[in-house]
Amino acid sequence: MAHAVVIGAGIGGLTAALALAHKGWEVTILERAPSIEPVGAGLAVAPNALRALDVIGVGDEVRKLSAIQGQSGVRLPDGRWLARTIAEDAAARYGDPIVLLTRSALVGILAGRLPHRALRVNTPVESVDPATGRVVVAGTAEAFEADLVVAADGIRSRIRSALFPGHPAPVYAGVTSWRAIVPLPGVTGASETWGRGLIFGVMPLAGGQVYCYATATVPPGLRAADERDELLRLFGRWHDPIPALLEAADPAAVLRHDIHSLDVPLPALHRGRIALLGDAAHPMTPNLGQGACQAMEDAVVLADRVSPGGDPAAGPATGLPAGLSAGLAAGLSAGLSAGLSAGLAAGLAAYSRERLARTTPIVRRSRAICRLTRWRNPLAVALRDGAMRAAGWLGPNVALRQGDEIFAWTP
Repeated sequence: MAHAVVIGAGIGGLTAALALAHKGWEVTILERAPSIEPVGAGLAVAPNALRALDVIGVGDEVRKLSAIQGQSGVRLPDGRWLARTIAEDAAARYGDPIVLLTRSALVGILAGRLPHRALRVNTPVESVDPATGRVVVAGTAEAFEADLVVAADGIRSRIRSALFPGHPAPVYAGVTSWRAIVPLPGVTGASETWGRGLIFGVMPLAGGQVYCYATATVPPGLRAADERDELLRLFGRWHDPIPALLEAADPAAVLRHDIHSLDVPLPALHRGRIALLGDAAHPMTPNLGQGACQAMEDAVVLADRVSPGGDPAAGPATGLPAGLSAGLAAGLSAGLSAGLSAGLAAGLAAYSRERLARTTPIVRRSRAICRLTRWRNPLAVALRDGAMRAAGWLGPNVALRQGDEIFAWTP
């Protein structure tokens, strides 16, 4: 039985482990943290990601947690709508809702399906050899021999840096973010409110909870003594239910992180026996809500392409960003010289080809939206808001169509 080692037990890594196990691989997951308690508050599982989860048999379990109903869209700080849709209309268009849930809920669902003893926590990785697939555990003599290594070690991926040492690192996107889960029953519609260099999102969860997130255009590295007080200072006079949510928030549960994005796509998402996945492969801003979703897509595509019976030739052969073809050829050549089977080498090359063609425009589009949210000049903000309002006058289908290229994806 072929053996895969997955480095990182986040959502992408867990999904990859399950997808590979579903294809008959023996799987070992190595997680450096002492437990798999997820970092973060909530996330959106969009229709494209739900279809990825269907591949590993957990899509319906996630769908049961959907709590968005009624009007959703973009608002002004005084509460007026700039653009809105009906959640039920969006679900009808794409065949599925957007499910908002806690990261802990999704991690629990995925971890509960892992093969027995597949997960190794408190196991940091020291190094990986792309030629042989040998994974060395830090601080010990322990090592794993793998036919395939999946690097799902996050935005600061050491493996990405080792594989592509001259490639630009993720850069600060110009905004810091806050996240919190707040108990406040009765909130139904999802909304994102745009101000001058400020954003506040309200996303209802199951069980009377609300996932809140916010961004502000500030220099990197800033921190407040009390982050909830900082949110009240910035957003406390915005429309309902934002003030009530902030008042109800536990100050100790408010998370703050600066946002980074990989603006220059990698030349390939693999080298030798190693495949990069999720934030290790294509870190993006959260403006499209696709970071975790694209990691789940990565996972099921990778498992299919590298497994017997998969289709290494599947996926678009055109539309790649400039310069990627040479990188893919180099990756394939490196794989074959390292003794990979032709099938595995071709499968990894197909994974790179497909996922770069898919994720690169999503990363760029999300970054472009992030730049719009940073605007603070009153005239520029008025023009931006006017354009959004004009698009809303054309009807809800105009807004819905913006998601077609992302949400209509199927495995």
